[in-house]
Amino acid sequence: MAGRYDSNPFDEEEQVNPFSNPVVRAQVGKPSYGLGLYDKDPNSGLSHLPHEPVFSEVNDATVDIPLGGSKEMKNKEKELKAKEEELKRREKELKRREDAASIAGIVIESRNWPPLVPILHHDIANDIPEHVRGLMYRAYASWLGILLCLLWNFICVTAAWIAGASGVEILFLGFIYMLAGFPMSYFLWYKPLYRAMRTESVLKFGWFLVFYLLHISFCVLAAVAPPIIFKGKSLAGLIPAIDLFGKKLIVGILYAVGFGLYTLEVFLSVWVLKNVSQYFRGEGRAAEMKREAAAGAFRSAI
Repeated sequence: MAGRYDSNPFDEEEQVNPFSNPVVRAQVGKPSYGLGLYDKDPNSGLSHLPHEPVFSEVNDATVDIPLGGSKEMKNKEKELKAKEEELKRREKELKRREDAASIAGIVIESRNWPPLVPILHHDIANDIPEHVRGLMYRAYASWLGILLCLLWNFICVTAAWIAGASGVEILFLGFIYMLAGFPMSYFLWYKPLYRAMRTESVLKFGWFLVFYLLHISFCVLAAVAPPIIFKGKSLAGLIPAIDLFGKKLIVGILYAVGFGLYTLEVFLSVWVLKNVSQYFRGEGRAAEMKREAAAGAFRSAI
């Protein structure tokens, strides 16, 4: 062969151990400066890149945990529980009072009339039984009618006083009629009728009957307006209207309108009294029950 084969490279006898040299062993203990990315060659002027942080399974980052956080949460939880218990206690107390009022027959009613300035409770659709609801609405129209008459009466006496047809005492009386008539008509006969219809109380019906007759008598007196008090001009009726036609035509027309309103109120009140009396004597109630039974049979057939 032209060439000579090398001896076995793995032969230990022919290999020289580099660490056998004492100079090499001395260099091993010294820091190594390689030419890697993070090392710096001592013979060159290049600086090595900074070492990246070594991540371990244990997170060495410091977390700021407020020491009083758990205490504050516990305090808030206690406050919420205290408020919840207070609400439950108040609810139980309110329920107890409502039950006591219900047992005693006391009904707590919301004020809803008049709509703009509610001072009274008035709810025919929910308070009055269906078979007498129409009759109650007619009585309600009668009550609104007397309120309108008294308001118009005050307008008439005010116009008569401005026109010089009467003195200031007429204006004063007209104001008293209106101021006293509103609450008296409600508490003396309308509210008793409302309760009588609601509970079918004969006693309350008797109270209504007495004062409703007085109401009709006053309407008749106001419609005629005889010259009893200050020549009758404190009431917008027929006689002062005729007297004022020749002196103050416009005021006379106002009084004539007042006479018409009082007259209509008389007829409406008599009609209401007749129907209410029939109902509480049993005549109207029987008729209403028959009509309801017939209507129910008709709906069932359909």
